[in-house]
Amino acid sequence: MPPPRHRRRRPFPESSSDAAYAFAVQAADLARAEQDRRDAEACRAAQARAAASARIAAHDALFARDLAAIPEEQWAHDGDYFERPVDSSPRPLFRVFSKGMPSRDVVGPRDRDPSIAVLAVAVCRTQGGVVLRIQKPVERFVGGRMIVEVMALMEGLDAALGLGIRSVTVVTGYRPLYNHMLGIWRPSGKKLADMMNQVLSVRRKFDQCEVSLVEPNQVSYVIKLATDSLTVQIAKALAANEHVKVKLLNGTLPACPQEGCTTKLSVEGSRVFLSPRLLEIMVQRMREGQIPPSQKIYCPYPKCSALMSLGEVIHPMQESSSRYTAADAATLRKCVKCRGSFCLSCKVPWHDGMSCYEYKMRYPHARPEDAKLQNLARQRLWRQCVKCKHMIELAEGCYHMICVCGYEFCYTCGKEWKNKKASCSCPLWDERNIIREEDDDDYEDDDDGLYY
Repeated sequence: MPPPRHRRRRPFPESSSDAAYAFAVQAADLARAEQDRRDAEACRAAQARAAASARIAAHDALFARDLAAIPEEQWAHDGDYFERPVDSSPRPLFRVFSKGMPSRDVVGPRDRDPSIAVLAVAVCRTQGGVVLRIQKPVERFVGGRMIVEVMALMEGLDAALGLGIRSVTVVTGYRPLYNHMLGIWRPSGKKLADMMNQVLSVRRKFDQCEVSLVEPNQVSYVIKLATDSLTVQIAKALAANEHVKVKLLNGTLPACPQEGCTTKLSVEGSRVFLSPRLLEIMVQRMREGQIPPSQKIYCPYPKCSALMSLGEVIHPMQESSSRYTAADAATLRKCVKCRGSFCLSCKVPWHDGMSCYEYKMRYPHARPEDAKLQNLARQRLWRQCVKCKHMIELAEGCYHMICVCGYEFCYTCGKEWKNKKASCSCPLWDERNIIREEDDDDYEDDDDGLYY
């Protein structure tokens, strides 16, 4: 059986007028859609122009207000360089304020600069509100203001990145930093150049990082942070300096003033806050600490008084041109510094032609000033160390004395202290010696004060 056959049906004929109408309607719809698109673009462009005009107007109003606030003397100096570009890009949501301040900016002209600095940073929302605040000291700071300002900015940028912030405005009131950030100025030294390269490298890690130069009163918050922090750090430095001074003048090598820390201070580390006089004493104390008490020898010549060990003193009998006899060998020595001859037993300049016994019988006080010193010591109740014969005066503090030779004893009765404990029953202190009536900060021209 053959398959069924399907007959193709012919479509109904359309009139030419209907087709033309349909095409006309479609064309009209397309035209209206295109016009709507153009109208929307024109509306957006008008809105953008209006927003730009409003932004420029606001910028001009703020700029005019800032210009009016500039003092005449500042305007005459750098008014031609005062600028504030109009930025059409979206503003970052966070601002980084930074301030680096060295101690030299706040210490008085007659005060000793402790050579420290502080870094102050505030990361804030644009609408207001502090997100993060940093106050960080820089110990043993060496450098100018530009260096510490860059250090503070670096601290702020690192802090912002650590918070996950990727869009910031760096706000500064320090024009040199602003000029360096924009490349207007080039660093003059290698250290500053390396630091600026590091800052610019960190800046590139942000999606957006603008730089804004403002008046100092607009960064007053971080300036106060820096000032407050620096005041505290200077007070600590002065306290540490006083601690070191007292220890040195009392014949001991100071340790770190922080409670519980036993680290000894170094000469190099103390150079930035000690006077030359105290540094000299510190070197002497370190030298004394390296020589066992039984091996210490001081030159008896007043203009020298060099410290030596028994192994260092010169033995004249070993010199090829020696004019001394064999009998002198037991006690005759020479100072390593001034080359003066002295008696090791009597601790006086060499008594040529006399034995030690004869010398002491003839001169119970080797020098006239020794008799005067003994008389003065009796009047003022000074004490003499039984080991090295140094005369000691109690200026302040307790009666536990530590001589330059390391010998410890009671100032009242002279008995030895053993293992940091008194071997007598004398009072440990007198309140009049503990409380200081005057503040003696002028130690530049001060002698050792306690040792004669």
